[in-house]
Amino acid sequence: MVRDDVTAADEANLRFAVLGPLRAWRGSDALPSGSPQQRALLAVLLLRDGRTVTAPELIDAVWGNDPPAQALAVMRTYMSRLRKTLSSAHLVTESGAYALRLPPGSLDLGVAQSLAAEAESARASGDREAARMLLDRSLSLWDGEPLAGVPGPRAETERARLVEWRLQLLEVRIELDLEVGRHAEVVPELTTLTAAYPLRERLRELLMLALYRSGRQAEALAVYADTRRLLADELGVDPSPDLSKLQQRILQADADLARAEAPSTPAGAVRVRPAQLPATVPDFTGSSGLVEELSDTLSAGAEGRVMVISALAGIGGIGKTTLAVHVAHAARRHFPDGQLYVDLQGTGRRPAEPEAVLGDFLHTLGVRSADLPDSLQARSALYRSLLDDRRVLVLLDNARDAAQVRPLLPGTAGCAALVTSRVRMAGLAGAHLVDLDVMSPEEALLLFTRIVGEERVRADRQAALDVVEACGFLPLAIRIAASRLAARRTWTVAVLAAKLADERRRLDELQAGDLAIKSTFELGYGQLEPAQARAFRLLGLADGPDISLAAAAAILDLPEQDTEDLLESLADCSLLESVTPGRYRFHDLVRLYARACAERDEQPSSEREAALERLLGFYLATATGVYALERPGDRLPAHLSDPRCPGLVFAEPHAAQDWLYREARPLLACVEQATGRPGMLRRAVDLLWAAKDLVESGAHSKQYEAVALALRDAACASGDRGAEGRARAALTNVHLVAGRFTEADDEARQAMELADETNDPLLRCWAPNDRGIIAVYQGRYDDGERYLLDAVDGFRADANTVGEASALCNLSRVHAAVGRLDSAIELAEQGIAIYERIGLPLRLANGRYALGVALTQAGRIDEATHQLSEALPLFRDGHQLLWEGMTHLRLAEAHLAANRPSPAAAHAEQALVLRDLGGKWRLANVLVVLGKALHAMGAADRARACWQEAVDVFDAINASESDHVRDLLAAGTGPVLHTGTKAG
Repeated sequence: MVRDDVTAADEANLRFAVLGPLRAWRGSDALPSGSPQQRALLAVLLLRDGRTVTAPELIDAVWGNDPPAQALAVMRTYMSRLRKTLSSAHLVTESGAYALRLPPGSLDLGVAQSLAAEAESARASGDREAARMLLDRSLSLWDGEPLAGVPGPRAETERARLVEWRLQLLEVRIELDLEVGRHAEVVPELTTLTAAYPLRERLRELLMLALYRSGRQAEALAVYADTRRLLADELGVDPSPDLSKLQQRILQADADLARAEAPSTPAGAVRVRPAQLPATVPDFTGSSGLVEELSDTLSAGAEGRVMVISALAGIGGIGKTTLAVHVAHAARRHFPDGQLYVDLQGTGRRPAEPEAVLGDFLHTLGVRSADLPDSLQARSALYRSLLDDRRVLVLLDNARDAAQVRPLLPGTAGCAALVTSRVRMAGLAGAHLVDLDVMSPEEALLLFTRIVGEERVRADRQAALDVVEACGFLPLAIRIAASRLAARRTWTVAVLAAKLADERRRLDELQAGDLAIKSTFELGYGQLEPAQARAFRLLGLADGPDISLAAAAAILDLPEQDTEDLLESLADCSLLESVTPGRYRFHDLVRLYARACAERDEQPSSEREAALERLLGFYLATATGVYALERPGDRLPAHLSDPRCPGLVFAEPHAAQDWLYREARPLLACVEQATGRPGMLRRAVDLLWAAKDLVESGAHSKQYEAVALALRDAACASGDRGAEGRARAALTNVHLVAGRFTEADDEARQAMELADETNDPLLRCWAPNDRGIIAVYQGRYDDGERYLLDAVDGFRADANTVGEASALCNLSRVHAAVGRLDSAIELAEQGIAIYERIGLPLRLANGRYALGVALTQAGRIDEATHQLSEALPLFRDGHQLLWEGMTHLRLAEAHLAANRPSPAAAHAEQALVLRDLGGKWRLANVLVVLGKALHAMGAADRARACWQEAVDVFDAINASESDHVRDLLAAGTGPVLHTGTKAG
């Protein structure tokens, strides 16, 4: 029975853990597990999974061949204590044997096993991502060494078994990671695992494959060389055949090896001869998976389970009819009693009347004209009666809305209806709704090739790709373009591509015979109400991949609720796509058509300019608010232009940061669009400043750089010296992140000159701060100190405490580089104190980073790793990929200094995010540190591969560090390269 002081609910919440130290809980309360021997008894009971175990077995499990004289009595005492702790409801005695009976899910091992079994099933069914996530959940239950601290031979045996099982799960999960393309992400983990289990060849094999797929062929081959040497030295054997085969495939650059496995593509449905259906196009191209999905859905109706409706929706030209006809032909064999077809003319001025359609259907089904009922209801009832007990497929093409469709639907099982429309048929109860998207680039090129001919496309494949991209991968547009080319034998594919490159002429070029993209769009536009048409036109003016509801409301100068109603109505008409809740986008060709409508119908032109002004003002107001919320005390927002429009207001920094990164692409597109409008130039530059965090995120650096270059050139051309200075300062930051220090210094120098000319308080502070950072990178420490002291004075004069803290932390780097370590630590601590006083978590990360660098060089390694480890999640939460990578590098250096090569290698691997961000110079420094860590771990060949790549990178940028790395290669070892003086 349950103890008096313990409720039944508490007993149900009894939980145990063996995948780490043995622990027990009742609800949230930890339970005592007793002495080591008592824990050993409990472990045996837990691992029996409810089965009984005898007293001799328990004694042998705990004490082995050397039990105490009173082992049975001692064991019974432990059992009595466990029963008091756990209650007799769970710890039971049967025929002198003991068992622990627990509800499912009480033991972490059981949960881990269940998740692993689910993962195996998911993998067998082809769902690799689900399998990977299930294994991740299973592995997350481990909390160190299993049965840690539990004595006895049984615990030792089980511990070894569980450690091996965990490694097997890890290997399977990493295999799945590689199958789904996560090769770069698993290299750090595999580097650590191969160091911990150096003789486990499967881990080595996975590491080679991950490195090879990450573009690191030399390192992959070096892993094989290290493995072969290790196996020969330790075991006197050669690598396994699997490992040797993988090496050969890497040497041969096996194309199949470089690709992650993809789920098998189901075969297309069998095509059969048509009946009343229109002929399917001979060059049909599309997703075989979607064809099979729709065919299976329709066949479900034919098999009598339910009357099935599939409704395809999408913009004009997306290929709804072509796909529907193809699917109908593929499913025809399931409907031997007939296939009905009608074009409902839903986009025309006079859509087909359901009564007339039913009259035609009833005629087809054998009803004489004299017997046709007069009313819609009577015809619909007769139609359903005639289809009863039949298996008929009805294709209702080009429907206007659900009301037009409902009377035409069969009413009984065995039949199916396939509907196409530009409107999403949400009003059809029980319908299988499918929103069609454009073709993939591969499908689009295949369709183009089938029409034009393989020989012409093969002669200029890139031009063919340009053509289908200009067509927005829209099937009708591709068919029109290909038909034009097929009819003109003297044209090359490049000629057509050049004609379509001009956006202003593109819609006019996309017509052939009676097919024209513009006419297709005109049908939808002509049916819009005035407010819908205005929204369609003005939204089309904005560049960017998509637009948020709030930004759209700014363009339209309407409340969000009214804007959402308009946008949703346009989405219902398939003139706009609803990407996610609150976000919308145009198809590229629809956007061009919307702009053409705006130029034609939105008069005067000042209305168009005013809409773009409102959008720019909205982004500037919101981004300025985001910057101010993240950096209270920073004076930068006070020096930015008046946005002239309201923006969004956020309650806390995380939501504000999320908005900035979510809106990055449309925001930067808005800035770029403003470069050609002198009246918007200054506000566009200031928006770039307010959004400066986007540079160091990595994901948006290239777009930010292109926009900054365009702004600088536009400001120079217009003679706006103030805008030019700020644009040059923005470019300085771009070049700094990319590791282009000469270019950065040139822009910063000119920004400083313009600061004096225009008396700009922003440039007076930030330009010398940037020049100081650049001087540190270039080893000009006297210059760096002079510039940074000027920056400190400038920030203090402007009462900008955040800027002052930043300059102090940068000055700390100068002092650390020249060996003034006490003052370096003090300066960084001053910066941290300012950040902590104001409450700036992301800026605090910069302070901890600077302090970590200074402490490392002072030999205070544990303090350094603490500071850097505290900075790491702050950078990660702030989307600062560059500084997250640099922090991993600094941690790698600190661990190397403490002679801890394995964690050093893991951190250096994670710092290789700088392969795509931070420039080649930073990348080479990471490779040197990674090589040092690998060499210390015994992976000499892989270390040399890293150093050789570093030499190649340094040589490519004419960096002096290459000579030092050559010395490392020559010696095979050497002192740690102190990248802490420069690399970030």
